[in-house]
Amino acid sequence: MAPESVAVPELEKGVGCDIDSSLLASDGFSEERIARAKALLGSRVVILGHHYQRDEVVKFADFRGDSLKLCQQAAGTRAEYIVFCGVHFMAESADVLRQAHQVVVLPDLAAGCSMADMAEIGQVETCWEELRFAGASGVIPITYMNSSAAIKAFVGRHGGSVCTSSNAARVMRWAFARGERVLFLPDEHLGRNTGWQLGLPLDQMAVWDPSRECGGHDEATLARAKVILWKGYCSVHQRFQPEQVDAVRRRTPGIRVIVHPECRFEVVRKSDQAGSTDGIIRAVREAKPGTAWAIGTEIHLVNRLAHEHPEQTIVSLDPHVCVCTTMFRISPQHLAWALENLAEGHVVNRIQVDDEARRWARLALETMLALP
Repeated sequence: MAPESVAVPELEKGVGCDIDSSLLASDGFSEERIARAKALLGSRVVILGHHYQRDEVVKFADFRGDSLKLCQQAAGTRAEYIVFCGVHFMAESADVLRQAHQVVVLPDLAAGCSMADMAEIGQVETCWEELRFAGASGVIPITYMNSSAAIKAFVGRHGGSVCTSSNAARVMRWAFARGERVLFLPDEHLGRNTGWQLGLPLDQMAVWDPSRECGGHDEATLARAKVILWKGYCSVHQRFQPEQVDAVRRRTPGIRVIVHPECRFEVVRKSDQAGSTDGIIRAVREAKPGTAWAIGTEIHLVNRLAHEHPEQTIVSLDPHVCVCTTMFRISPQHLAWALENLAEGHVVNRIQVDDEARRWARLALETMLALP
């Protein structure tokens, strides 16, 4: 390590420990350290930056995108180290899809996902048994990409599939061709919006509350439900409200409202468009100059789109700002620390899914990828 780098002698290297960013240098100096360590590592490392990541980190990413796309891109390289500037479930997915020689690193182990944390494997297994006991036959499980490797493995073991926000309707159609009903994990909003898109009425979609016996439902309700929605949501997209859509239309007549399908059903119904992160980016990119947009998704992406498209007017649907606080935990200091350790031969904060879970989770992902 170069002599001007900050030493952290109290931390034991190579054991996957977190780091106190107060022990590290300022952002500007950290950026110099990142560039130097990245140059030392060369093609041995690939840095992934999720769309919601802060600019001072994502600027160093070799690939920028959504979680699945990033995992696939990293697995397609010869890099030895995959440094994922995202959240925990994304790094797990990268480990599921990586090549045998690759190691996945998450710069800050505290970068989690509130939605993924709302579906705990023990709760899901209990739900599965209670559904069987209640006579809810022909259930096919689907889990959103934003879930833990344990949940993806559960879905793989039970003949289900992973989905993304862009292919959820396709995966749900596939599931209905195989069974009578769908258990959709862990985001109730994406599941409800997708079911509605396929023509299902709201009274055929029941929310399963894991804190209540049999999800809070009687057998008749479960027998009627075509989609059983897990009670979970994204803490960012949950913030958007239908009143905000009305307000932005009053302030800016003619503005187009586009939101992520993780938003509430009422918000999606009031909007002009709903789409995945890549779908939102594509819509803005293809719009005519002078188009005005109110975007319902994470603020770093909204601000980046506004900067990249000055020919359009782009604002957040929520004027009070919606930041993914857990994604924001990946700072330049953490990235510098992780890269410098790798350059010295120390693997820190490794994310490693056990072989059994990895096998079933990979099957669930491959099932999705094989759909026409």
